[in-house]
Amino acid sequence: MRQYIRSTIAMLRLSWQTTPILTCGLFLLDIALLVSSAGLPLALRATVDATTRGAVDTAVGAAAAAAAICTVTAVVNSLHVSMRNRVIDQVSETRLKPRIARDIATLDGIEHLERSDYLDRVTLLRGSAWGVAEGAWAAITTVFTALRLGLVLLLMGSVSPWLVGLVVFAVVPLWCNKRGRTLVNRAEIDSAEAFRLQRHLFDLTTSADAGKEIRVARAGAELTRRQAAAWDDAMVIRSGARLRATCWRLVGWAAFALGFVGALTVVVHSYSRGSASAGDLLLAVSVAATLESAVQAAVNSAGEALEAERLMHAYTWLREYAATERSRAVGTLPPPEVLRTGISLKNVGYTHPGSHSPALEALNLSIPAGSVVAVVGEFGSGKSTLGKLLCKFYRPTTGTIEVDGTDLTELDTALWRARTSAAFQDFGRYPQTTLRESVGLGDLPRLEDGSRVERAIRAADAEALVASLPQGLDTPLGQTFGGIDLSEGQWQKAALARAGMRSDPLLFLLDEPTASLDAPSEHTIFEHYMRHASALARRTGGITVIVSHRFSTVAGADLILVLGDGRLVEQGTHEELMERGGIYSDLYDIQARAYSLG
Repeated sequence: MRQYIRSTIAMLRLSWQTTPILTCGLFLLDIALLVSSAGLPLALRATVDATTRGAVDTAVGAAAAAAAICTVTAVVNSLHVSMRNRVIDQVSETRLKPRIARDIATLDGIEHLERSDYLDRVTLLRGSAWGVAEGAWAAITTVFTALRLGLVLLLMGSVSPWLVGLVVFAVVPLWCNKRGRTLVNRAEIDSAEAFRLQRHLFDLTTSADAGKEIRVARAGAELTRRQAAAWDDAMVIRSGARLRATCWRLVGWAAFALGFVGALTVVVHSYSRGSASAGDLLLAVSVAATLESAVQAAVNSAGEALEAERLMHAYTWLREYAATERSRAVGTLPPPEVLRTGISLKNVGYTHPGSHSPALEALNLSIPAGSVVAVVGEFGSGKSTLGKLLCKFYRPTTGTIEVDGTDLTELDTALWRARTSAAFQDFGRYPQTTLRESVGLGDLPRLEDGSRVERAIRAADAEALVASLPQGLDTPLGQTFGGIDLSEGQWQKAALARAGMRSDPLLFLLDEPTASLDAPSEHTIFEHYMRHASALARRTGGITVIVSHRFSTVAGADLILVLGDGRLVEQGTHEELMERGGIYSDLYDIQARAYSLG
């Protein structure tokens, strides 16, 4: 609850910063509605009592006041709804959505994108920025509704002190509703993973990329069955919680109905004995009716607040996670202009969040400046994890990575990334850009540098790709957005060209960079990048790291690292490793025989 209050205050502050006039106006409208909830029954009582006394002028004036209050209330209610929606729209669209996206996309590492607890919160918040912003105003509505209930009970107490006891029955539906909403909120979190799975399977079965394989394998029915099963798993949890919540609400309203009937019985009995006037009777009846609507409003607003609490909790969790990540030791030192000694790994280990077995363990090695290093090994041996550590996507769980003797964590991440170039196997596709822009994004300050883009295109052996497009480098990409769709290999060539945009990286990482290319293209590209690595070594002492499962592409590397089960099992040149007759030699021979047979 304390966290929810803090989140509400923060959200109201954000509303004030975004649109102060509308925010102030909303509070004034809430106050006007609060006053009118007491003013109307008082005006009606005055009208009846004045009529029974024969005070016509007073009765007419009180009736006019009642009519005016009704009119103002209707206008204020309409204004309140439209103004509240406007404020929530402004805050969610201009502040919250950009903030959520920024917290996800601008953290230094990518560990959060691989954590199930983080992704569960993201699933809840996907498209729910409006609900987060609404949460603060749901809390304010709940406060004003509680004040309205207090005023109503005071008015009933003026008729008979016994009627104040109705507050006990008014609290029961609120408590029961809170109990029910807590069950629903817990179920939403518990079922988030199953819900995320069914959404992924739905996207998979309806995407063009997977469509061909699904149809050839005739796997559509099975994937649909699994999607339905995941949906059922999520709905069983959620539906069960909603059913129990409904039972709690029924209990609460049944208790209130008993108290409500008892309160009206007390008022009628007092009037029959002459201890209450006709105006008191009308006041009590109208206030009792108002109390019912006030309790209903309180239950609804409390339900909205509790529903929003789930979203606000997820939002606050993400914000605190982002703040914690940014508060961890952040490097401030610039990377060296030129590498002198190279990169050293000292007892480096890494374990993925939630995993019990390390992806890398006790890694000790030195990578000389200006060298070409190949990292090979079977799938799951830790090759890509090593590349991510070098790029500062992960922080080592144990040990240190040093760049010319300086701990990598002490280097400014943005500056280190500015001296890093990389092409990954799971490369990015950037629809709604031209090919020129898609390549130029590899070095954003030089996005418009035509000569640099063309040089990167040549390095990736992508001139034929440019020639095949109707508008060359200025061809829009992405069929979904009205552009030209590329094949897997063409997208990979664009990614390789993007990686070649920077001219002076200290680290040039190629992580399975040609997995989608044919053998001639692969050979041409590696020849070029070997020449590029030599030029890079002369200019900056830069290190080129090639992660590959194709041994024929790494034979010319200065140093070959063989990983197995997260450990460094062999290292040396191609000739040294072949002469040693170990794991590398066996794998190389197996692959060579496979290619010769092919």
